[in-house]
Amino acid sequence: MNLRSRFWTLSALRWLPTGLIIPVHALLPLDRGLSIAELGAAFAVQGIVVLCLELPTGGFADAMGRKPVFIASAVVALASYVMFALADSVLWFALASGLTGVFRALDSGPLNAWYVDEMIDTGMNDGRGLGGGAAGKGDDGGIGGGRGKSVAKGLSGAGTITGLSIAAGAVLTGGIVAWNPFPSMDRLAVPIWLAAALTLVQITVTMLLMNEDRSARVGRLLGSVKATPRTIADGARLMWRSPVLRALVAVEVFWGFGMIGFETLMPIRLSEVLSGPDLAGSVMGPVSAAAWGISAAGALTVPLLLRRLSMVTVSVALRIVQGGTVIAMGLAAGPIGLIIAFFATYAVHTAAGAIYETLLHDQVGSRHRATALSLASMAAQPAGSVGAVVLGLLATGASTGLALVAAGVVLAMAAPLFLVKAKSAVKEKSRKAGAEWEERKAHCGGPNLESVRPVADRRTSRR
Repeated sequence: MNLRSRFWTLSALRWLPTGLIIPVHALLPLDRGLSIAELGAAFAVQGIVVLCLELPTGGFADAMGRKPVFIASAVVALASYVMFALADSVLWFALASGLTGVFRALDSGPLNAWYVDEMIDTGMNDGRGLGGGAAGKGDDGGIGGGRGKSVAKGLSGAGTITGLSIAAGAVLTGGIVAWNPFPSMDRLAVPIWLAAALTLVQITVTMLLMNEDRSARVGRLLGSVKATPRTIADGARLMWRSPVLRALVAVEVFWGFGMIGFETLMPIRLSEVLSGPDLAGSVMGPVSAAAWGISAAGALTVPLLLRRLSMVTVSVALRIVQGGTVIAMGLAAGPIGLIIAFFATYAVHTAAGAIYETLLHDQVGSRHRATALSLASMAAQPAGSVGAVVLGLLATGASTGLALVAAGVVLAMAAPLFLVKAKSAVKEKSRKAGAEWEERKAHCGGPNLESVRPVADRRTSRR
């Protein structure tokens, strides 16, 4: 089995349990007596935990290796699923959410970072590499450029596999909830127990397929622990020195907040228009499956889009479009309109994520790759916690539709951040503008040289 096949297999096993859980994740707590505001407060614990653990665990993956951290994330995921299936109060759902935060913190970097590193090490990146810092910027000096397009193809392929896996899990959940094969059990909890069983399979397969040469890393656990603070500090300094990396991390703040709309509020809104969580659970399964199937098809368009447009242009457009579709979800009056808008949201979801991750990888080298992914997740998860609380209160006090509109507006606000360019690109542009002015000055002469002076240079002269 080649590298890409192993990566896609592991991605499928990672996300199939998530597909099982998505349709019932918000409905189960509501069915067990929680209000929407209490649900938001319980789910907010996840983001707080991620904020505390995300960067240390990313640095640990960089220092010790991707495989052991990825396996550890699956073990914690297993524990979180079991606790969530058994929870019956705000406190227990909050504790389950806290375990999910630990799992997400561990999970955010290792698998994709492993794939990118292995692809570069085996010469599968078209011989170009990604680079880090100044060497890793795109040809235009802004975010991305053309160097990471081959990585985008691999990650977008994984996005397609992810979408199909989540779709398969969602279909299975819809069937389970509708069929109710275990009458003695809560039908909304059965998919979560199945997700726990599949996580055991994921752990086993990961041990077999995720090969990693860790000889260049710190060899022992104690050494990894000692190396982690240095890795974290280096990653933090890298972000501080790079305006592009800071902008990309800031994108995750808006995305994390807006994500609550189409992930958490969608099942709740559907239950409102269908008058019941059980019916919503059975409908949400196939709806989620179709949405992730559409999302997988959208991911396939990434190479086609990048043949005609830059990654920055595509990223800006996709964020604006996705924000608009979430707003449409809030404005939809019935189930048909709501579901169509939901499909439109997911049509761009995975494609936007694949390009975003490529841009992020383009800014760092191997030593900080998992740390950079953790920085992004560390921004997204607490923002999601804030979104869960704020949008939950808005849904409880006003309406779920208004909360969805607010989520869409915030999501679209991330678009301008993709336009941030590296300092070196700005300096190079100023240098070229100055050289052009000097050349015109030499050829034109006369008292009205300001009329031919470049606009960018005129702005500089007033500072």
